[in-house]
Amino acid sequence: MSLFDKTSAELQQALLNKEITIADLTKEAYARIDALDGEVGAFLALNKEAAEQEAAEKDQVPFEERGPLFGLPIGVKDNIVTEGIETTCASKILEGFNPIYSATVVEKLREAGMVTVGKVNMDEFAMGSANENSAIKKVHNPWDFDRAPGGSSGGSAAAVAAGEVPFTLGSDTGGSIRQPAAFCGVVGMKPTYGRVSRYGLVAFASSLDQIGPITRNVRDNALLLEAIAGVDEHDSTSANVEVPSYVDQLTGDIKGLKVAVPQEYLAEGVSEGVKAQVLAAIEKLKELGATVDTVSLPHSKYALAAYYIISSSEASSNLSRFDGIRYGFRAEADNLEDLYLQTRAQGFGDEVKRRIMLGTYSLSAGTYDAYYKKAQQVRTLIKQDFDKVFEEYDVIVGPTTPTTAFKLGENLDDPMTVYANDILTVPINLAGVPAISIPCGFDNNMPVGLQIIGKYFEEGTIYRVADAFEKATDFHNAKPQTWEVK
Repeated sequence: MSLFDKTSAELQQALLNKEITIADLTKEAYARIDALDGEVGAFLALNKEAAEQEAAEKDQVPFEERGPLFGLPIGVKDNIVTEGIETTCASKILEGFNPIYSATVVEKLREAGMVTVGKVNMDEFAMGSANENSAIKKVHNPWDFDRAPGGSSGGSAAAVAAGEVPFTLGSDTGGSIRQPAAFCGVVGMKPTYGRVSRYGLVAFASSLDQIGPITRNVRDNALLLEAIAGVDEHDSTSANVEVPSYVDQLTGDIKGLKVAVPQEYLAEGVSEGVKAQVLAAIEKLKELGATVDTVSLPHSKYALAAYYIISSSEASSNLSRFDGIRYGFRAEADNLEDLYLQTRAQGFGDEVKRRIMLGTYSLSAGTYDAYYKKAQQVRTLIKQDFDKVFEEYDVIVGPTTPTTAFKLGENLDDPMTVYANDILTVPINLAGVPAISIPCGFDNNMPVGLQIIGKYFEEGTIYRVADAFEKATDFHNAKPQTWEVK
C-alpha cells in the first residue's frame, strides 16, 4: 500500500507514532514519480536533492511545533515561480528560466512546512483544456492513458490521481483546476478571485486567473486553501478578507441548505452519462436534507464567447513581455525587430499564437467596441445572474464538464470543440465566485465531476456541501489501476 493512500490526518498520526518519517514521505513521492511518470508525464522539473535535505531537517522539528500539513509533499504548477527551480510555463520561450524569487503561495507552503517535490506539467501558458499544448511533453490521464487529463492544470490533477503526490497547486482561468479535477477524479477548488495572492503567478488573464488546491479529498483541500489564502501586499487584487478555519466547517450536516440547479447546466450538450451521475448526486444532497430548486442563469450561454475575447485580450497584453531580451529563449537574428519576431515565432506554440492574435484583434481600434467592450458588458450580466440566484440560495450545483475525458488528439485540429468543453466552468471565472469539483460517479469507467459554486468568499459553505456528499459516498476513494506500482 502506498503511503499516499492515507489522508493528511492519517499521515500526521503516523508521523506522531514514529511509524514513518518526513524523509520516508519524500522518498515515496520520488519513487512513485520514477515508477509512474514515464507514462503519466505529470512532472517537468524535480527538486530532489533540496527536497530530501529539507525533509531530513524537518524530521528534527518537535511534533508540537508542526501544523497539519507539515512535512507533506506537494507539486507546484509550472506557471508559479519557484526560486531555484526552473519555471517554464511548459513553453520553449521560457526554457532555462530560473526565478530569483518565489511566489507568495510557495512562501506560504514553506511556512506551513510542506516539501516542494517539483514542478508539474501544464498547457503552455495555461492555454488549453487537454494538456496537449505543453511544448515539452503531453500529460496522460491516469484512468486511461489514451485520454486527456484536462487542462491547463492537467499535470497537477494527474499527479494527484496517480498518487505521485497527495497535494498540488494549480491555476484556474476558465476552469483549469476544476476541469482536470473532474477528468481525473480528484478534488479541485477555484477560490474567489482575490482570496489567494497571484504574486508570482505568470499571468495569462489577470482579471480571471486564480491559484487553487488539488487533492484527493475535501478535508485536505480545505487545509491547503487555508494555508495559501490571505491578503498580500505584493498583490493589489488580493482581498483583505479574513480567512476562516475551513476544516471547522466540515460538519457533515447540510440540512436546510438551499441548493440551486441551473437549467442551462443540464441542457443540450451535456452527455447522458454525465447528466445521470450529476442528477444522482443532486438526489443524494436531497437525502442529506438540502432543499433543491431549478433556477436559470440566462446569460451563461454567452459566457464562452465573452471569456475567450476577454482572456485572449489580456493574454495578448501580458505575453508581450516575452521578447527574447530579458529572460528565457532568444532566437538568432540580425536586428532588434527580427529578434522579437523570430523569438516569439519560434518560442510560442500554436495555441498561444492563436490567442494572442485573437486578443490583439479584439483590442484593435476598429473592433474594440464591438468585441472587447461588449464582452465586458456581458461579463457584468453574468455576474448579476449569479448575484440574483445567491440572494435566495446557498450554493449552485451542476456538472463540472459536459463529458468525461476525451481521447488525446481527438480535437487537436478543432479548437472550437476544445473551447466548448469549458462551457460550464468559464461563467464562474467571469463572475469571480468560488467553485469546487468533486468526484460524483463514473461514465464508461471514467470519472464524472460535480461542480459546487458558492457566494463570494464563502468557500467554507462549498466545502461543507462537498464534505457532506463525500462522507455519504465512496467515489473519492476510487483509484485508477495505474495507482499500483508494478
